Amino acid sequence: MTTAPLQPQTLPRLRLKVTPAAQTHLRAGHPWLYESSVKSQNREGQAGELAVVLDRQDRFLAIGLYDPGSPLRLRALHVGAPVTVDRAWWAAHLDGALALREGLFDDQTEDQRTDGYRLINGESDRWPGLVLDRYASTLVLKLYTAAWFPHLQMVLELLAERFAGYAVVLRLSRNIQDAAKALGLHDGQVVMGELEGETVVFSESGLKFEADVVRGQKTGFFLDQRENRRSVEALSSGRRVLNAFSFTGGFSLYAARGGATSVVSLDLSQHALAGAKHNFALNPELVKVGHQTVQADVFEYLREDLEPFGLIVLDPPSLARRESERAAAISAYATLAEDALKLLSRGGILVSASCSAHVSEREFFAAVRGAVERSGRGSVELETSAHAPDHHATFAEAEYLKAIFIQVF
Repeated sequence: MTTAPLQPQTLPRLRLKVTPAAQTHLRAGHPWLYESSVKSQNREGQAGELAVVLDRQDRFLAIGLYDPGSPLRLRALHVGAPVTVDRAWWAAHLDGALALREGLFDDQTEDQRTDGYRLINGESDRWPGLVLDRYASTLVLKLYTAAWFPHLQMVLELLAERFAGYAVVLRLSRNIQDAAKALGLHDGQVVMGELEGETVVFSESGLKFEADVVRGQKTGFFLDQRENRRSVEALSSGRRVLNAFSFTGGFSLYAARGGATSVVSLDLSQHALAGAKHNFALNPELVKVGHQTVQADVFEYLREDLEPFGLIVLDPPSLARRESERAAAISAYATLAEDALKLLSRGGILVSASCSAHVSEREFFAAVRGAVERSGRGSVELETSAHAPDHHATFAEAEYLKAIFIQVF
């Protein structure tokens, strides 16, 4: 493994002058500086260089990671008074992110043990374009910008000091995989320690799950839905549960432990459903609950003539990956809710979630609430939720996750 070399230290610090609007956004905590916001710079820069942003009076405003190959020209690390970004700063920066998670999963009893959670949540922890997740004694480091390549070795050294004996798997977004290849890096590479196989078994709230840390979606599992899964567990007793867009059965296992009479995991992917079966097998105490997997398109399945369910979870993948898809996504969320409501028994509960950042919380909740109103059924809104504490969001574009729980009569 190699890392991208930076320009010699003899070169002057890369300095950027930006638009007044960009200055305002940086001061307000927004971590991104777009190419179009850069008015001038003193020289060309390389991916991963530390660049300083100057205000209108040529005073220090911010410092961040420069990336000439991305529309996000700079990702802010620090805004405010000048700082020296050296190894000691990086170490303190990492410890600050880890400290935010202290107490969230400590002092757990075995039946509630959780050793799968997020340690660094990118921009919201001022580690822009970098995510770090823990799965038992394996860490998954996901990079979204080539600006991290020159700093990778230093990051790994800091992790080794704090997580002795852990393995680290490198995951890369698609847009930087070609650049990584030139440095001897690739997606799914074990860059520290040893990993047996491609999967890791970890605990969440006392349940065992398998994460595909080498090839799986995101970093191997959808850790961000933990709190919503716990809510579903508390609502499942005595109910027939449908987990639509089930992936590997996260909500299904919680519903089963919560006392569901039966659980259906519904997904279009046979591979995902096989993962759901395997996760149930990892928890033999749940065998008493009837679990069925169904491979089908959710939109079509919800329109079939089926026995009513007492609880339905709708947790689709992002339906709006770009702004141009926002309107269609809002319509799709409403359609899913309308069709699910027809399959809910009296007193049944609809749990609808969205991970589409381009659809706002207001728009999503309005789509689901509108579907309930059009159904003509009485309803009680039980709760709404957003990000789990280990996935906290500090600016608008990071606020992607939202869920709503509604009981209908």
